[in-house]
Amino acid sequence: MRNAWILMAVAIVFWGINWPIMKIGLNEIGPLWFAALRVSLAALVLFAYLGLRGQLRLPDRSEGPVLLSVGVLQIGVFMAMIHTAVQFVDAGRSAVLVYTTPIWAAPMAYWYLAERLNSRQVIGVLCAVAGLLALFNPFSFAWHDTDSVLGNGLLLGAAIIWAAVIVHVRGFGWSRPHLGLLPWQMVLGAAVLVPLAWTVEGPPSIPLNGQFFIIMAFNAIFATAFAFWAYLSAAKTLPANTTAMASLGVPMVGIAASAGLIGESLSPELAAGLAFIILGQIVFHRKA
Repeated sequence: MRNAWILMAVAIVFWGINWPIMKIGLNEIGPLWFAALRVSLAALVLFAYLGLRGQLRLPDRSEGPVLLSVGVLQIGVFMAMIHTAVQFVDAGRSAVLVYTTPIWAAPMAYWYLAERLNSRQVIGVLCAVAGLLALFNPFSFAWHDTDSVLGNGLLLGAAIIWAAVIVHVRGFGWSRPHLGLLPWQMVLGAAVLVPLAWTVEGPPSIPLNGQFFIIMAFNAIFATAFAFWAYLSAAKTLPANTTAMASLGVPMVGIAASAGLIGESLSPELAAGLAFIILGQIVFHRKA
């Protein structure tokens, strides 16, 4: 249990501090090539890790639906959307918006998996929705700024896609540990991202400087390959509700890291939005 908590904490820290690191990296390279390189390098790391452990094998045909939904949508499309959005939205706010996933997952699970919500869970969802409304306060949000609207819309779209994948995976299920499929899902994500990046941004122009290599190494090794492994390993031991609540540490770390690394300030709207979203999750997952 202690090791599980350590792994969960490490994953949360790596994912949280990576939001401002991505923001810095986007000064060096286009968002789609950033995402493509991150996913491709992470796939190589995971293939090497599983190969050295003798755990690498081809996916079964029965695993095709999960392979496709996670690889194409959660890794390919999701990564393209969040990396593009971070160009226009503060890193801390981006982390909070992406982690509105539970708001969208609850009604999807109700409609597609017949997972009914009790009154406490409905209140939890409504609290999280209140947090979302706080983030888009019409008196403070720059609705006239096209880039800001686009960026925020992409982040919410990414959260909805993540929620849809969660519901699909929960409904489909598979027996193999997730880590065994992850490198293949990364390959599918790269198969989406590389041609998309080439089409939109042209041939890659990779900066040959130390800062960029450090950023890409951190993203591929620590924020993608290792963080996924650590999170999934911890999730095997920790209760599902605990795992869900612990994940909310990512936007909290993201906000703190964004303030420390790139000087972003915590606005009242962001503080209120995060507080309501966290409260909603506490109420939603609280045992009766």
